[in-house]
Amino acid sequence: MKNKPRIALLIGIICISIFPILIRLQLTSGLISAFYRMAIALGLLLPYVLITNKVKLLRKKLLLTAILCGVLFAADVAVWNIAIQKSSATQATLLTNLAPVWVGIISYLFLKNKPAFNFWIGTFVAIVGMITLVGFDFFIELNFDLAFNLAILSGVLYAIYILVSKKVLSEVDVYSFMTISLISSTLFLSIVCLIAGEPFYGFSDKAWLFLFIQGAVCQLAAWLLISYATQNMRATRVSLSLLSQGVIATFLAWLFIDEKVTLQMIIGGIILLFGIRITFYKN
Repeated sequence: MKNKPRIALLIGIICISIFPILIRLQLTSGLISAFYRMAIALGLLLPYVLITNKVKLLRKKLLLTAILCGVLFAADVAVWNIAIQKSSATQATLLTNLAPVWVGIISYLFLKNKPAFNFWIGTFVAIVGMITLVGFDFFIELNFDLAFNLAILSGVLYAIYILVSKKVLSEVDVYSFMTISLISSTLFLSIVCLIAGEPFYGFSDKAWLFLFIQGAVCQLAAWLLISYATQNMRATRVSLSLLSQGVIATFLAWLFIDEKVTLQMIIGGIILLFGIRITFYKN
């Protein structure tokens, strides 16, 4: 079915769109939230792949690259969480979502498969939509501080992860890739949390519930689906499609935590989605 990767990508994006709302509640620190997001996803996935024998042995080069993907993704999530908690979810999400630009630039400079012209048009339109969505006043008040730099770094790490994972997934099945990357993500973040002196327990029942949702939905379900889409679609197209999480997150925030949605935000969301749609035209 030709549309299966697109459907998987859409459902995966909906799953990760829940994440900024949960992080915004600040029931745990950004670092420990990132650790449990990976650890819970791994705890759910590992028994299944071991019982069903889904994990395959990889060549050394592929194994190391999959491990690198896990470290890149873990670093991205940790940096983004800290950026959200040190500034605003809007600033962190917008700057992190510049990842498609970095994907396009890196692909153009270093890879054989150059982005198509409609990718650049779609990216420009989508970013205009994102700017309209968050509001022009946001840029007047933008602070070029540590949180700003962390959000930019998160976007760069995100872009590198998408490109590297695309390379690995061209030769490795999704379950093997996810298992290896989650193991390396969990180990990496556990070391970071230990060094930072983060507490691993003592949270409220509500915090544990939201940590479980992050691991099961925002990580495991979302990235199994997005990894499948990455395996079968262009990396540039996947990265730009991930911008739509801003629109979905805004809708979910209005639905569940009563955040205000204005006409300008609706127009911005429509422009953003249209920019993404442009990249799916063949000519």
